[in-house]
Amino acid sequence: MTNEDLFVQIENLRNKMIRAGLSKGFTSAETVTLSERLDKLINLQMGSLTKISA
Repeated sequence: MTNEDLFVQIENLRNKMIRAGLSKGFTSAETVTLSERLDKLINLQMGSLTKISA
């Protein structure tokens, strides 16, 4: 997976999480699950960027 693919996935998941938060509440199980998935992708991206800059 390229960094660009990861960026697109992050943006798509972020938008999905925002929509879920607005419609179901920011503390709903779905919103929290999406947030956790988003955190994992962002951490993966940050790890990739660290390796590239090293």
